[in-house]
Amino acid sequence: MKRIAVLTSGGDAPGMNAAIRAVVRTGLDYGCTIFGVHDGYRGLIDDDMQELGARDVGGIIQQGGTMLGSARCPQFKTEEGRRQALDNLGKRGIDGLIVIGGNGSQTGAYELNKLGLPVVGVASTIDNDLAGSDITIGVDTALNIALEAIDRLKVTASSHRRAFAVEVMGRDSGYLALMAGIAGGAEAVVIPEAEIAPERLETILNEAYERGKKHGLIVVAEGAKNNGEKLKEYFHAHKDRIGFELRVTILGHVQRGGTPGAFDRLLATRLAAKATRTLCEGQSGVLIGWLKGVATPTPYPEIVGKHKPLDMDLFQLADVLAQ
Repeated sequence: MKRIAVLTSGGDAPGMNAAIRAVVRTGLDYGCTIFGVHDGYRGLIDDDMQELGARDVGGIIQQGGTMLGSARCPQFKTEEGRRQALDNLGKRGIDGLIVIGGNGSQTGAYELNKLGLPVVGVASTIDNDLAGSDITIGVDTALNIALEAIDRLKVTASSHRRAFAVEVMGRDSGYLALMAGIAGGAEAVVIPEAEIAPERLETILNEAYERGKKHGLIVVAEGAKNNGEKLKEYFHAHKDRIGFELRVTILGHVQRGGTPGAFDRLLATRLAAKATRTLCEGQSGVLIGWLKGVATPTPYPEIVGKHKPLDMDLFQLADVLAQ
C-alpha cells in the first residue's frame, strides 16, 4: 500500500480533523503518499483530491468540523457513480481508502470494498448508533455541549419556576438524549426507543412540582415521535388546564460545531492511526471502532445495515434518579 486516500462523509463530528491528521502522519511514517478527498464521496466522483503532507494537517487537531468537507452525493448510490469513483482513484494510482464517518458512510465504504478496493473505516458520528464501536468520534464533545445548555437552562428554569424541554440531536438514536438526561438531572427523557405520551409528561412535571422542585426539565431526542415541536404544541393547546406552558429549546447543529474535547481528540487519533496501520499492513474491509478500551477492527458484514441497540437499563436508571 503506497498511495492512500482519506475522506470524511456524512454529518461532521468534533474530532474528524484529529482523525485526518492521524491518517496523514501515520501514513507518511509508513512511507505512503496520502490524498485528501474533498466533500466526501462527491469528491471521489468529481476527482477533487489533493496530496497532503505533514504541514497540511498542522494546527487542525483543535478545530471542529472537517477540513476536507462533507456533502451528500446521490450519484454515489448508483453502480455507475461508484465505478466512476474507482476509475478516478485508479488514475491517480491510489490503492487504498480510509473513510471517516457513520452508518451511511460505512455502507458506501463497504460497497467500494466489494468492488475490489481495499477500504478501512473509522467510526465517527455524534449519534453513537454505529455497530462495532462502544463510542464514536464526536459523541463526548456533543454530549458536553448539550449538558452545558441543560445546566444553563436549569438555572433560569429554577429562577422562574418554569418547565423546559431541550431537544438534542441523534437521528433515530436516543443515546445523546438519554446520557444528557441522566447527567443533567432531567425529570424525564423522551427517546425513540421508549416513547412517552405528552399526557404522561404532564403528570411527571406536576409530580415534580408537588415534590418541591423549582423547575421541570425534559430532554427529548430529535427522532422521537413526540419531539420538541410536538410537545410545545401539546402544552400550548392545553395550557389553561395544565396551568403552565413548556418552553422548548432545540439545540440542533450547535452540538456538531464544538471544539473537540480531549477525549474526542485522543479517540480520533487512536482510531485513525489504527485504521492507517491496518490498511498499510494489508488488512481491509473492516471498521475500526473502540471496543472495551481498544481500537478494534470489525468486518464490514458484521456492522453494515445494523443498528446498535441502546442500553435500556440506563433508561430505567434515569427514571429512578429523577425522583
